[in-house]
Amino acid sequence: NTMTLYKTFSNDGGLTWSFPESVFASSEVHLCEPGCIRSPDGKRLAVLLRENARRRNSHIIFSDDEGATWSEPRELPLTLTGDRHTGKYGPDGRLLISFRNIAPNAKRAGRDFEGDWVGWVGTWEDLVAGRDGQYVVRLKDNTKSYDTAYPGVEILPDGTFVVTTYGHWTPGAEPYILSIRLRLDELDALAKQAN
Repeated sequence: NTMTLYKTFSNDGGLTWSFPESVFASSEVHLCEPGCIRSPDGKRLAVLLRENARRRNSHIIFSDDEGATWSEPRELPLTLTGDRHTGKYGPDGRLLISFRNIAPNAKRAGRDFEGDWVGWVGTWEDLVAGRDGQYVVRLKDNTKSYDTAYPGVEILPDGTFVVTTYGHWTPGAEPYILSIRLRLDELDALAKQAN
């Protein structure tokens, strides 16, 4: 099966949209669920993509012309592999990207946080260079398979992130929505303790 990734544009805040245009089509990798992040200087777009065939890591594409054209997709490191990437910049310029942690089928065994809601901390330069980033943190343990992480990410004026999604947080219970407030300096301290 061939899967096609499309782009479409709105000039009126989402009331109307342009006709969808193909960006990439493949039967080898099935790229979908784009999450867009703008470069710190505002000139470049990066789109992180789920790989739905579960054969490869997640992918990334770049545009230097506001989405008119896109680079060829390339794999992301395993630290950024998952679904529904949503990110924002913190006060120090680093990114927090929230997503569902899910590896290609061949890489799942023994992977920390598989199927859980996670946050990746790194820089724009890490995305461009294909580096692992600084660290990945489990935001919450999802207790039922992979049913979680359609995340929203906001940043408050004081630099606090508010991340929100639904998931199966209590074993045996129905899924519910959870919001977490966190700061990058808090995560940095926890990461130091873990090492």
